[in-house]
Amino acid sequence: MGSIDSFSLIFQLCFALTWTMNSGTLNEDLILEATTLTGFHFSMTALIGLVSNATGNSTRKRVPLWELFWFSIVANTSITGMNLSLMLNSVGFYQISKLSMIPVVCVMEWILHNKHYSKKVKIAVIVVVVGVGVCTVTDVKVNAQGFTCAFVAVLSTSLQQISIGSLQAKYSIGSFELLSQTAPIQALSLLLFGPFVDYYLSGKLLASYKFSSAAFFFILLSCSLAVFCNISQYLCIGRFSATSFQVLGHMKTVCVLVLGWLLFDSELTLKNILGMVIAIIGMVIYSCAVEADKQTDSKVIPNRKDASEEDVELLKQQLDESSPHKDVELGKSQP
Repeated sequence: MGSIDSFSLIFQLCFALTWTMNSGTLNEDLILEATTLTGFHFSMTALIGLVSNATGNSTRKRVPLWELFWFSIVANTSITGMNLSLMLNSVGFYQISKLSMIPVVCVMEWILHNKHYSKKVKIAVIVVVVGVGVCTVTDVKVNAQGFTCAFVAVLSTSLQQISIGSLQAKYSIGSFELLSQTAPIQALSLLLFGPFVDYYLSGKLLASYKFSSAAFFFILLSCSLAVFCNISQYLCIGRFSATSFQVLGHMKTVCVLVLGWLLFDSELTLKNILGMVIAIIGMVIYSCAVEADKQTDSKVIPNRKDASEEDVELLKQQLDESSPHKDVELGKSQP
């Protein structure tokens, strides 16, 4: 994990812009249904990865195919679950389920990787969750089907984000190299099954969609922005952690509200502004807490090393003093 810097903010702004464009006017009459559109997003990402590998700009490290398939199943379950959750639940409960991913990721990282968090980090996470909740959660309505979809979506999304960091560490593979291997599998599966999911969600067939020049332009724009969105996720998790990505990812929520107000004349209330301020304060606290933990760890490790060296020297002295060959002369001990 690391502090909030220009690197993460730049990529989160790209992430926010992609989400804003896809959830604004692009999601009305000009854009495809969500799951199928995501398939096009990963197709563009896979194409960029293929070109990068072919031109030698990136190296290809082998990851077992079964792990790529497993990851793709989890990731696609996340996408489908989030779409179903949004359709079956109110927007307020959908936002709550997204906020719940932060503590779920923390618990899963503790269970899977025995990761522990300091008190300051926990407080910062709570502040971020409260801030984003204030500015996004309004009406809250839920039913049994919607709750089940939200539950599956939260678990699969959390596991997917943790797996990104785990696979990078396990196979010593870079963020873009891993993305270029997972994207083709996700693209193929989403394009095959996405239209059926979207038909269940909206009742519209892909064949009935009319591709106008404006629709084609905005789909291409959305796919291009989605490449930055996908890369930002893998880079952020690879450089920091899934928990940090969740915390930093809510900068996306702040940017979506601001960009929606600037680009699409969306309403920005005092409640929204107050929530955004609280969320940003939480992110700053989180950044400082993580940086403090890193400095503490860097001080503890050398001390442990010094202590172990001192113990070795002391042990040597004790062995020398107790040795029967202390007074050795020409290979013979003195009587």
